[in-house]
Amino acid sequence: MNSSWWRKLYPVAITIAGSDSGGGAGIEADLKTFAAMSVHGTVALTSITAQNTYSVTAVYDLPPEIIVKQIETVWEDTRIDAGKTGMLSNSNTIRAVASVVSKLGFPLVVDPVMIAKSGAALLKPDAVESLIKYLIPIAKVVTPNRFEAEKLTNININNIDDARAAAKYIVKELGAEAAVVKGGHIESTNDVIDIVYYNGSFYEFPGPRIPDGCRHGTGCSFSAAIAAGLARGLGVVEAIRLAKEFMYTVIKHGVKIGKGFCPVNPIAWLEIPAEKYRVIENLKQAVQIIKLNQEYFIKYIPETGMNIVMAINPKYVESINDIAGIRGRIVKYSDRELRIGDIDFGASTHLARLLLAIIKYDPEIRAVMNIKYSDEIVEKARSINYKVVYVDRRNEPESIKSIEGYSMQWIVDEALKLSKGETPDIIYDKGDIGKEPMIRIFGKTAIDVVNKTLNIIKT
Repeated sequence: MNSSWWRKLYPVAITIAGSDSGGGAGIEADLKTFAAMSVHGTVALTSITAQNTYSVTAVYDLPPEIIVKQIETVWEDTRIDAGKTGMLSNSNTIRAVASVVSKLGFPLVVDPVMIAKSGAALLKPDAVESLIKYLIPIAKVVTPNRFEAEKLTNININNIDDARAAAKYIVKELGAEAAVVKGGHIESTNDVIDIVYYNGSFYEFPGPRIPDGCRHGTGCSFSAAIAAGLARGLGVVEAIRLAKEFMYTVIKHGVKIGKGFCPVNPIAWLEIPAEKYRVIENLKQAVQIIKLNQEYFIKYIPETGMNIVMAINPKYVESINDIAGIRGRIVKYSDRELRIGDIDFGASTHLARLLLAIIKYDPEIRAVMNIKYSDEIVEKARSINYKVVYVDRRNEPESIKSIEGYSMQWIVDEALKLSKGETPDIIYDKGDIGKEPMIRIFGKTAIDVVNKTLNIIKT
């Protein structure tokens, strides 16, 4: 296979930017983004910062000739399919980067980084003129936020029309091929609407605001995601569209650490689909154990059917759609045979809500299954030292019974009160009017739950 075949599989992007010692922005965020978007990431480090989620305490700029040498060395070996700039703190650095990129000719996304999330200045005042004169005219895409766009264009941006004017100015007057004026700081809009001007046309990319999302590293990751799209051969508009979708995920599922602005989480783009795959595979194996031991399980199928559910990593769980189960449940087909439905996310309501409720208390518990109530099973479970808790559903308030889905939260709350906060292995009840008695077995995985249940049944 020749080198061009491999280049299609492994496009190369470069980040020309500063380092964030806190790992949330700069080249650290860029490299995570490149990796998440299936692009090999390379680096030309421009500055070293002593930085965390709430402050920048020191900055050391590398000499321009070292920055240029990094870019040239990468180009000589692997070439570069696209690049992006981040922190270029001074005029000399900007001019040097603009010169080498112009010579090599790869498409460049310019993130005109001026101020960190903490408020620290990352671009010297006299360098803005160099940014406008040397770097923006060679840019494929420029990605300013509201305040950066105002600085570049001298246009006050208070609404979408102002953002349109600024984006067009960056292209028509400053010479960029395309401009994205990001809408995160334009509070007059209900959604975050990014305005793009490219090839004589405007494009709008709306997305919901995420009030509790993580924002440290958003500008870095967004520009890196566009560069990754370009490196993969996408057109400008499609690269921006994909980057916008990417940013929703990485902001919503950010890394909740630090005392300041928590960092975005580019790995969520990969981890959530991977988690769903792992859950499905775990459930498949759990179902196989049930099939191989159906002569034991068939005795304990409730009238409403048996189910087993498992959640993806709790840090990503938002609703029952993040919990997989068996559609149609597991039911008796005959005295000797079970009928088992397909595995799918959102396939369960009751057990999934029960799992959602217990995950709030204990994120290590990610699976639960239900079986028919039996005094014998309860006693067997206790005899092998499982933590068993009884909840009397006759005590459930009518106000909770009347609201769909609230009963599962009440059952978990009651069980944890009775267990003094210790997570039970089993929660059971003896039913109520219109409620079948039920035993519910909890565990870390679907396989864990099925084996735990089988251990009780066989004891």
